[in-house]
Amino acid sequence: MSVKETYFLDRNNAVLVVIDVQEKLCLAMDETVLAQLVKNCGILLDAAAELALPVLITEQYVRGLGATVVELQEKGAAAPRFEKMAFSCCGSSEFVEALKATGRSQVIITGMETHVCVLQTVIELLDAGLTVHIVADAVMSRAKKNWHTALQSMTAAGAVPTSTESVLFQFLKVAGSDEFKKLSKLVR
Repeated sequence: MSVKETYFLDRNNAVLVVIDVQEKLCLAMDETVLAQLVKNCGILLDAAAELALPVLITEQYVRGLGATVVELQEKGAAAPRFEKMAFSCCGSSEFVEALKATGRSQVIITGMETHVCVLQTVIELLDAGLTVHIVADAVMSRAKKNWHTALQSMTAAGAVPTSTESVLFQFLKVAGSDEFKKLSKLVR
């Protein structure tokens, strides 16, 4: 695989995954960082809807942690949601089958907690031969040290670190189009 194929996202080959941004789990998070995560996940969900990008949403132990936060439920209303007990999303056979059914090999990861469910999912996806882009400003942990260490681990394992704006503009490729005019407003 070339450097370009690894580092550049192709909207016809990518899928967005939102991991465990749930009501009760959010209560344990730093409010400022959480607000930014929800905003950035929302931007990516809006872009995915506009570009017909597949989206998968997971929820860890819903009875204990609640459902996905309402704002993201609304923006990702068309996306399937998968409840799981395993920390890795790959511990859900339904999730794995849905991911395979997309036929896509680039996975864009957002959600929480970076050092638990996100990290374990990323490692398993990489091990399965997929290209994984971890959106650093759309993942979080309760402690910044855990977030930072997990980002380092995932990058060392082969995940591509990226940001919300980088994802958006890689999908757009050029300025001036109607899509550019519409989607670039999401990050102004």
